[in-house]
Amino acid sequence: MPNPENGQLALVQRYKELVEAYEALDSQIDELVSASRGRADQMSAADLRTYRQLARKRSELLNDMRLLEQQLNLTGDDAPGAN
Repeated sequence: MPNPENGQLALVQRYKELVEAYEALDSQIDELVSASRGRADQMSAADLRTYRQLARKRSELLNDMRLLEQQLNLTGDDAPGAN
């Protein structure tokens, strides 16, 4: 008989991995933006492509995080970043 707690634990672990990946991408994006003094028009074409690629990945991770939040019943004040 499967243990429901093991399933929840796996979801929590996956959520943690997604949050860590999201934060890493967010840091990379911050570094790119800071290097151009916070202005997209100051970015090189290569940096702008990198920025867009990282931003798309970050958005995908955020969508995955939101789906897991629903599965884990994390809403409102329970969800990370709600404060």
